[in-house]
Amino acid sequence: MYEKTENILKMAKESNTAVISFICMDYTMARSVVYAAEAANTPAIVMLYPEHVTVQHTTGFANYAAMVKELAGEVKVPIGLHADHDFTYDAVMNTIGAGFESVMIDGSMNDLDTNIALTKKVVLKARESGVCVEGEIGHVGAAASSDNANEDLYTKADAAEKFCRETGVNSLAVSIGNAHGEYKDTPHLDIPRLEEIHAATDVSLVLHGGSGIPDDQLLTAFSKGINKFNLGTEFLGRYYDAVAAFSLENADNPDPVKIINLPEYVQGKLQPYLEERLRTLCHF
Repeated sequence: MYEKTENILKMAKESNTAVISFICMDYTMARSVVYAAEAANTPAIVMLYPEHVTVQHTTGFANYAAMVKELAGEVKVPIGLHADHDFTYDAVMNTIGAGFESVMIDGSMNDLDTNIALTKKVVLKARESGVCVEGEIGHVGAAASSDNANEDLYTKADAAEKFCRETGVNSLAVSIGNAHGEYKDTPHLDIPRLEEIHAATDVSLVLHGGSGIPDDQLLTAFSKGINKFNLGTEFLGRYYDAVAAFSLENADNPDPVKIINLPEYVQGKLQPYLEERLRTLCHF
């Protein structure tokens, strides 16, 4: 069933756990998540990275939102919809207009006051439509650049308190030793810093850059205030591997339309992985 992401975050907060928000670039990935969530009897969020529309052209904003809501209607567990990093007011408004009821405005590359001003402007307008807004303080950089080890980018508790109080965001992405992409070395989350941020704020905290963080660290972070956990790089890698396996297995298949069997094959490869992630990490 379709559920507003704001309500799923509340469920996670009450259960002292995190919901996994999976980057899905198309129907096959989204359907795999929805049916894995049903099998695991665990809420999940299907998340669009806007560049998959504007750069890779794998879908459209309105079509994606409608697709996820239709898929959610096919199962009994709560399924949320969220749009990841948008960087400008106009981009977020376009996403909201396309049917997204949960969005992220990422002003973390700006100074704190500019970030607050941009985020507050988005929140005030989004609130008119009952839309949930995620902001970011500190900066979640790129794992390829080892930004996860750069403490200058980490979120500071006092800045997080000021940001949440002045913007009114529903959730907050934090930088505590995490980064986007594939890590060069095993990351180490700054749990004491997370505890300080959690104590200073009352919103749901979000962990980006989830691929490659050891499960024991994730579970600890979830018990210390992380209520949403973004997973993209690892999932996309699994998707590629499944497509490659299909191509290899069908190399000698003379059927000229064999490609029509690809989505079902890929979902069969992805769903067990997704179910395992949900059962292992999410304790609703």
